[in-house]
Amino acid sequence: MTIDPAGAMAVRTALDLDDVIMARLDAYLALLAKWQARINLVAPKSLPEAWTRHVLDSAQLWPLLEGRDGPLLDLGSGAGFPGLVLAILGRPDVTLVEADRRKAAFLQEAARVTGTQVSIQACRIEALTPIRAGIITARALASLESLLHYAQPYADESTLYVFLKGARAEEELTTARKRWKMRVDKAPSLTDARGVVLRLEGVTNA
Repeated sequence: MTIDPAGAMAVRTALDLDDVIMARLDAYLALLAKWQARINLVAPKSLPEAWTRHVLDSAQLWPLLEGRDGPLLDLGSGAGFPGLVLAILGRPDVTLVEADRRKAAFLQEAARVTGTQVSIQACRIEALTPIRAGIITARALASLESLLHYAQPYADESTLYVFLKGARAEEELTTARKRWKMRVDKAPSLTDARGVVLRLEGVTNA
């Protein structure tokens, strides 16, 4: 199964990307397609639409991070969405956390092929060497309550959380607010009519 190149133009137009960034993203997706034949990096049905389903889905976080300092900690990075995409777009000081050694190996190779400076931690989130993250991101990893639990050792009240969520976002917010206080901004997903991007600040225990 191959990636449909038609989505590249839609992504380029939506994000106003130059030739250099597009070439790096193209190399990234070519590697993704190659490795997908050996390990399950993304849902197989989503691979042909990787430009929109994965690249654009991740890149839509870019403007939501404006004016916020890192480090950026991407939890459960998998194939690199959204963390590696954000690093390719130019976000500095990105750490990708991925417990699956095969996926971590893919991330290392993808960073090399695209010439992207990132830190890749092949470990469980709980085993990560403590750092103070200015931004924490995640996509399709866990419920909001669980994400906040995982993130707490690496965050303080100034940390910005940006999570890609699906149709159950409101339900997850209701559950999470039983334990956590937070300020919430919601933006509709550019790639999923049922999806939402949650931008959380001032997160503390309720």
